[in-house]
Amino acid sequence: MPFTIAIIGRPNVGKSTLFNRLVGQKLALVDDEPGVTRDRREGEARLGDLEFTIIDTAGLDEGAKGSLTARMQEQTETAIALADALMFVIDARAGLTPNDRAFADFARRANKPVLLLANKSEGKHGEAGAMESYALGLGDPIQVSAEHGEGLSELYDALRELMPEPVEDDEEHTGDESVTEEDFTKRPIRVAIVGRPNAGKSTLINHLLGEERLLTSPEAGTTRDSIAVEIDWKGRGFRVFDTAGLRRRARIEEKLEKLSVADALRAVRFAEVVVLMLDAQNKFEEQDLRIADLIEREGRALVIAVNKWDLMDGKGGQISALRTEADHWLPQVTGVPVVAVSGLMGEGIDRLMAAIVAAYAVWNKRVPTAALNRWFEQAVDANPPPAVSGRRLKLNYITQTKARPPSFVLFCSRADAVPQSYLRYLINSMRNVFELPGTPIRITLREKANPFAHKRKRPS
Repeated sequence: MPFTIAIIGRPNVGKSTLFNRLVGQKLALVDDEPGVTRDRREGEARLGDLEFTIIDTAGLDEGAKGSLTARMQEQTETAIALADALMFVIDARAGLTPNDRAFADFARRANKPVLLLANKSEGKHGEAGAMESYALGLGDPIQVSAEHGEGLSELYDALRELMPEPVEDDEEHTGDESVTEEDFTKRPIRVAIVGRPNAGKSTLINHLLGEERLLTSPEAGTTRDSIAVEIDWKGRGFRVFDTAGLRRRARIEEKLEKLSVADALRAVRFAEVVVLMLDAQNKFEEQDLRIADLIEREGRALVIAVNKWDLMDGKGGQISALRTEADHWLPQVTGVPVVAVSGLMGEGIDRLMAAIVAAYAVWNKRVPTAALNRWFEQAVDANPPPAVSGRRLKLNYITQTKARPPSFVLFCSRADAVPQSYLRYLINSMRNVFELPGTPIRITLREKANPFAHKRKRPS
């Protein structure tokens, strides 16, 4: 089991900045506004030769029972229960506050080792606040600057004393072990859940996990960070990313929402399969179509989940109508899987997970060269490319260059003259013949080299 440390403290003392510093990536959103972090976020941290799991938490703050603030604190309490040790962070420049003193008592009651970090101690400005922190009774403060990376050697020394000695592996690893196909299939599938605000993304993931892991609220915009959770479904691993709701760009004004949207878009680029969640009562709105088009342009496998299905009247034929509607509005991913679900009631979850696995398989598919050549000849014979400016276009052959998504190179004459409509015809034909529903398909045109181009023209 890895050693786990939870970062705790009042809002806006630099917990997320410290988290990003230790994991070596800007995973957590950081802003001057207090209370940016809401859900707890885990990451694999490294400091020198020390490796451990770090948990970023919401700022400890008091709130009425049942309120969003109170549930944020419950998330922090869960992180403390899961941790082996705590990093209690204060703002050295601001000095001690009543909240620091109150939550220092809270940290002591956890009965776990506590490292007291006086953050923002760069220069001489944090000296007084660091000295004040002795009054908390949590031992000597470690003066650090998460923003500038100062004081990390002192933090390393404190962690080295706290953490258990690493266990040496009996087997020696040469470092040249190749990744087999079996290892590849055992890797978790990276899945991003995206959609408009309040579509029920966090509720669905909580049902998959069987616990209230992510904060949910009737208020739109509850999720800010893209939070990754590990899920096991019928022996198959998934790494699922909950993301902030994506509104139209014209309606995004606050800096924090811009950061949340940018984080959600990064999750889409990192994912292998993206689940676009629609509201059953307001499906296929303009913003839904924009998000689907973004996913297709990023080349990710797409699954559409129509959530809140428990609120529909249950008339027959609605699922078929949904699939027809999806093909009408999203012709660039014809055949995309559409699954009706209820994140709150847990309906359709197995169908959704099966659709994700199937979409992932299609996204990784390679077409045999012989079959591809036979299809290409038949497709061109059935519908030859149109003549452009009175000159016939010659299509020579096609080959698949890679999967994830399926990508092909078409060798031809005058690549710039091939109409987009003809490429759509080839893509749709390929999608039907080779059973590639819903996945993006890429065709790159390349002109075949002219073997006589280097010869000079004969003088007349």
